[in-house]
Amino acid sequence: QVQLVESGGGLVQAGGSLRLSCAASRRTFSIYRMGWFRQAPGKEREFVASIIWTAETTYYADSVKGRFTISRDNAKNTVYLQMNSLKPEDTAVYYCAVQSSVLVGQYNYWGQGTQVTVSS
Repeated sequence: QVQLVESGGGLVQAGGSLRLSCAASRRTFSIYRMGWFRQAPGKEREFVASIIWTAETTYYADSVKGRFTISRDNAKNTVYLQMNSLKPEDTAVYYCAVQSSVLVGQYNYWGQGTQVTVSS
């Protein structure tokens, strides 16, 4: 079983920055892609960003383009989400997820989430 451990959430003022990290517990774990999602109170979970592990191809939701950057450290099996110019509407629980193989077709491992709160 693989565990995803997120960290880096917290309270920040609008315009500030936070960096989220998500580490996969098993070093020999196969990763096709990792992604970040978020869920605000009363809303459905939404896609934020993802990275194809080997190619380092990145994808972003329109709402975060130009403000958030996803990156990864292959040696540490860790993905990061650098969040700049934060807005109150970025407030949510942020989850990382892993798709272990392209054959799986979906994210098959999820973290527990980390709270990000942006005050106005």
